[in-house]
Amino acid sequence: MGPVRPDTPAEPFGPRQFQLVLLRRMADFQPGLVLDALRELDAGRTEMREANRRWQAWQSAGGRSPYGRGAVARYRSVLGEPEAVEPRRVGDLDCRALRWPVPLWPDLRLEVLTAPGGAVWNEWLVRAPGAAGPDLRTVEDLRPWSCTVDEVARAFAPARPMEGSAPSRWRLAFTAPDREGGRHEVIAEFTWGLLQRLPGR
Repeated sequence: MGPVRPDTPAEPFGPRQFQLVLLRRMADFQPGLVLDALRELDAGRTEMREANRRWQAWQSAGGRSPYGRGAVARYRSVLGEPEAVEPRRVGDLDCRALRWPVPLWPDLRLEVLTAPGGAVWNEWLVRAPGAAGPDLRTVEDLRPWSCTVDEVARAFAPARPMEGSAPSRWRLAFTAPDREGGRHEVIAEFTWGLLQRLPGR
């Protein structure tokens, strides 16, 4: 891959810029992987920070911006129509799950879960339907960017959700074996639902 390109003026906000928002949230944990992804997007660090700033401003803009009409409308404005819209039962409520492709991670989708009335409950990366997920058996299998929150929670059940350090961040606490048969108490950190690191390992 070539060098990260020099920073350029802001472009219209679309799928490419949204991927920069995802990367900005991950840069604190995995700067090397983020740098590789920036090269793939032909983007600069300042452009990444500016995309994140614009996204955050639209989140709090209310009616003052075309992107301030609610989370689902904002995603449609930036990413287009979702690839899939499916009913989802959550407890006693009939919800909807909307999914969009994310070219940086072809086997993943951005999933937005909405409650009755349209309020957004969750926004994270999930495995695309039909895509083969990772084979998670030991703590060594938990590599950055290789798996999602729900995949880890299923593989090492019971896992205990914990509050993340910022919006769009999650933590899971669970017990996992190593390849020699030892057992480890693990806390995994995720950003936008994608595994970032296991602190202390």
